[in-house]
Amino acid sequence: MTPEILELKDELTHLTLAPGLGGSVVNWTVRSTGQPLLRHNDAHALNTGLPGKLGCYPLVPWSNRIAEGGFDCPEGWLALTPNSLTDPLPIHGSAWQQPWQVMSQTHDEVILQLNSIAPFAYRARQRFHLKEGRLSIDLHVTHLAKHPAWHGLGLHPYFPRTAGTRLKAQAEKVWLCDQSKLPTERMDVPDEWDFHQLKTLPDTLVDNGFCEWDGHCLIQQPELGYELECQATGSDNYLLYCPVGLGFFCIEPVSHPVNAHHLPGRPGLRLLEQGQSTELGFSLHYRPLDQPNI
Repeated sequence: MTPEILELKDELTHLTLAPGLGGSVVNWTVRSTGQPLLRHNDAHALNTGLPGKLGCYPLVPWSNRIAEGGFDCPEGWLALTPNSLTDPLPIHGSAWQQPWQVMSQTHDEVILQLNSIAPFAYRARQRFHLKEGRLSIDLHVTHLAKHPAWHGLGLHPYFPRTAGTRLKAQAEKVWLCDQSKLPTERMDVPDEWDFHQLKTLPDTLVDNGFCEWDGHCLIQQPELGYELECQATGSDNYLLYCPVGLGFFCIEPVSHPVNAHHLPGRPGLRLLEQGQSTELGFSLHYRPLDQPNI
């Protein structure tokens, strides 16, 4: 059964959303040409029912993997179980695996909400706003459980990749990983992963967390005729995933490193009491490359 689809359009772009599939973005395209600005998804991808096959989905109440079968909270241990057929560790929280409700829709804005009880009670809200080629996604979570718990946030967009795709995203440090994709060592960014200036993506696999980021990134697509000027708030970390030969890559604004629940000081996580909130934002501004930068 094909899920419900919501649409937003501005003068330049067209956004489709699937609230019932984890509050996910399905596609974001240029109206005049149909050019995908996120990885394009057809009916087959939509009908898999998997947010990871779509354009972007929310990461609540944590991003990426957590080791050791759970994490410690002030009231004791919170046990977690693996939640993906493709990964042995709990990954990306719980919001992406639940249907979201439509709270409101206007000509340029959609607000979705999720009331979750797993792994603890929280309320998540996403606001999508589209104007003059700029997509803004605001992600907000409020802790509802009686006892406090650690929260983290992120967004998981998928972008088209060609041989000429270039990225600028200034980060000072990167986490090296072990075979289970958990961080082992934080170090200065090596030259091949240094995106202080526009640079084509590496030919080899990258699946690492970068930190001390200023929240700005530029994705330039010379072969596709456009660029995306992006800005994250509430996030000084990003995850870069560049699989080999799959025609897409991910740069994910996140509030914390992978497995932060088990790193010293729990960097980037927020311990929220009942009623307290935290948020993260990401804006993506489409520009044809024949227009000068502003």
